Amino acid sequence: MKNSRKIKPGQLERRENAIGYLFILPWLIGILVLVLWPIVQSFGYSLNKIRLLPQGMAKLYIGFENYSQIFLKDPDFIMGLESYLLETLIAVPVIVAFSLIIAMLLNQKISCRGIFRMIFFLPIIIASGPVMQQLADQEAASIPMMNVTMIEQLLDEYLPRVLAVSITSVFSNMITLLWYSGVQILIFLAALQKIDTSLYEAAKMDGGSKWECFWKITLPTVKPMILLNVVYTVIFMSNNEQNGLIVLIYDTMLSATGGYGYASAMAWLYSVIESAIVIFFAVLIMGRKDVYERRAKKYQREQKKEKRLEKKIRKRGEQNERNYAKQKAKQQRKRAKKSA
Repeated sequence: MKNSRKIKPGQLERRENAIGYLFILPWLIGILVLVLWPIVQSFGYSLNKIRLLPQGMAKLYIGFENYSQIFLKDPDFIMGLESYLLETLIAVPVIVAFSLIIAMLLNQKISCRGIFRMIFFLPIIIASGPVMQQLADQEAASIPMMNVTMIEQLLDEYLPRVLAVSITSVFSNMITLLWYSGVQILIFLAALQKIDTSLYEAAKMDGGSKWECFWKITLPTVKPMILLNVVYTVIFMSNNEQNGLIVLIYDTMLSATGGYGYASAMAWLYSVIESAIVIFFAVLIMGRKDVYERRAKKYQREQKKEKRLEKKIRKRGEQNERNYAKQKAKQQRKRAKKSA
């Protein structure tokens, strides 16, 4: 009988890892060629003044002059950026809160629950960019009977002009914003379905109201999903076809005064600001720990401290017992010697 071949330690794991890397190799190649290389190339473009000539692309290295020119000599980008930031800070909480409320309603035991879930997610599939652009051009994406001019004038009396325009823009496009909340609803719904129903039953037995169940059970459980939905919403709004900054960067790239270099600098500044917004929301949501989480961790620390103290006392008692047994054995040996 032939001896079976012995597998060296770690050989099977390395083989499985190699097979796994082989499966994701097309994705890695796509990331390197279609994502990472264009990112590096665009940063190189942003440091040059680029003109398209019949002979090809002409580059003139100017360092960070494009970036300084954006802040010092381009009021359109600054105004568009201010408007976009204010709209994002207002629209993201509205979309996430709406998605959580709808997900909680769809998680209830109601008739035709599957149909309602399909209705809320269907716009994500059928409402493409051109469709929504046509709806916006025909003013079909705004709230009916909403006098935008009157609301803007009313807000303009109490708020700065930029903030009043941003708030009006968000609420005038509320239907469009809520139309795109299907993915967030789906993520919240998946998180809600993983909550153990025994927690709610125990809370009801202890006399907890629905409001207390929401704050003490539901919200802490879906907290990581809130951050995920915030990140998704910010990224979605940054790449939306109706985003004025995206249109400005595209027009600058094709203009005679801007070009690829200046537009690349705009895109890089825009990406850095987007990352800052995501970090801001992440710190705001996950930075401060929940009061119940702090109490739970404090209780765990106290339990560990008590266990360590009990272990120390037990070891000390065992040591005392061993010492007592040694002394007793020593006394017995002495008595045995005397009797002998």
